[in-house]
Amino acid sequence: MNVTLRQLRAFLAVHQEGSFTKAAENLHITQSALSSIIKELELNLELGLFDRSTRKLETSEAGRNILPAVIRMLDEMDALTNEVMGLKKLDYGKVRIAVVQQLASAELPRIIALYSKMFPQVEVSLIDCGVENVQEIVNLGEADIGIGPERKLLSSLNKQLIFSHPFHLALPPNHPIAKEASIRWKDLANLELITLRGSFTELIIDNLLRESSEYIISPKYLVNFMSTALSMVANGLGVTICLPYAIESVKQNGLVIIPICDPIIYRNFYLYSCKNREKLPAVQKFIDVFLKNMQFNKV
Repeated sequence: MNVTLRQLRAFLAVHQEGSFTKAAENLHITQSALSSIIKELELNLELGLFDRSTRKLETSEAGRNILPAVIRMLDEMDALTNEVMGLKKLDYGKVRIAVVQQLASAELPRIIALYSKMFPQVEVSLIDCGVENVQEIVNLGEADIGIGPERKLLSSLNKQLIFSHPFHLALPPNHPIAKEASIRWKDLANLELITLRGSFTELIIDNLLRESSEYIISPKYLVNFMSTALSMVANGLGVTICLPYAIESVKQNGLVIIPICDPIIYRNFYLYSCKNREKLPAVQKFIDVFLKNMQFNKV
């Protein structure tokens, strides 16, 4: 059968009105057009849907039998239409974001608050996770998008560069070099250094000559989290390497940062999403708001 929604709506209108003239008026079409639509439906179904006489029009027994199914189909289509319109208008929906822990505690809360004020009916959830987990969480469908530093890209994902930051040194404001405009990498050899395990430090080492990176490979302290490193610096145990997006955590620990140069080494951060998964309007709108209002790239 090649039945259309237009034909079903026409059938229901004629049944409810008991008149082609009134049904045509309600549907804003001519009576002849309505008659043609009903004839097409009857031919498709191979059923007569109305009993016509000179005195009145009645729905046939076959028409009454299919009526419940027709009403159910049209109700379901109306529900689908409302669902689609609600998603498009952001009357509801969900946005799930996987973000590395340090970023999650920095700029994201402000962006989420701004977005939620604009679209209060949309539910936003934040998954703060380790650096190595961002892509996998998105790939598994547990998050719609992920935000984190560059990693080898999973074949099922897309990535979009969102900001790039140079490495800085975090230290107490009363430190002898705290007021310097910058410091060279090789000069860190004279300091008590606290570094992070894993890719954060590996990227630095990859960009430095071997002789210039020995002090980073063998620091005084080696920890897992930036929050730990900053707390140790605040307690006089040394200095640490960080990125400007962590400036609020730096300030909370009463510290300052200065850029590290010769060479300037950047760390890139990306927005990750699935190639074959269509973004819902609520998710795309969050990305738009995030890219427009983020301040990471202004540090």
